[in-house]
Amino acid sequence: MKVPIVNIFGVPFSQLNMKDTVQFLTDAVDSGSPHHIITANPIMVMSAVENPAYLNMMKRAELIVPDGSGVVWAASYVGNPVAERVTGIELIHELFGIGENKGWKVYLLGTAPDVIQEAARRLALQYPKLHIVGVRDGYFGPDQDAAVVADIKQAGPDILLVGRSVEGQEPWIDKYKHELQVPVVIGVGGSFDVISGRTKRAPVIFQKLKAEWLFRLINEPKRYKRMLALPKFAVKVIREKENVQKPR
Repeated sequence: MKVPIVNIFGVPFSQLNMKDTVQFLTDAVDSGSPHHIITANPIMVMSAVENPAYLNMMKRAELIVPDGSGVVWAASYVGNPVAERVTGIELIHELFGIGENKGWKVYLLGTAPDVIQEAARRLALQYPKLHIVGVRDGYFGPDQDAAVVADIKQAGPDILLVGRSVEGQEPWIDKYKHELQVPVVIGVGGSFDVISGRTKRAPVIFQKLKAEWLFRLINEPKRYKRMLALPKFAVKVIREKENVQKPR
């Protein structure tokens, strides 16, 4: 399937809707070839704008879906809209629903030990026919990468979900994607925290108002420095409307 894209400051976002995204990833699992899927938001776009190496890493991914509502707004603002917002948390559940019927194997990597274990427990209850073949927290450094990679390879998952920090998630996947040889590797950010119940997803009213970022900021005020990228992104899109879609 050829993926239509819209460039947002050089980051190639998929314009597929959720249904077609799930089909793309189902085909990816069947292919057996490694695919890096990024669920991206404006904060990640701004990281790419400020760091050419991060931008190049994102360009090497097989698929970048518009997770953040700000990305959906930006694409529409420049006249080349995406089909819809494709959030990481919803994508996980869509894929796992299919994975139950297909007997897929899944490996969960990231966040704190108690959080990832609880997320795995809840997912196993919700999708009893899904094979969770590995669970590992995200608290490891470069000196432990080889051991983590070896464990994942031995487990042989069809899907690997990675939930770490911005610095320790996508670049890590990009570095080890071909060594891992996992058909679908998705960076899922804080999704494990939501799945485990540690944090709550924004209420529907916040989702409809495209203000999930505000809900998170209210509940996690320490994130305010990171959130400063959001108004910077909006201003940059408005000021550079004619140049937003130009490849970089």
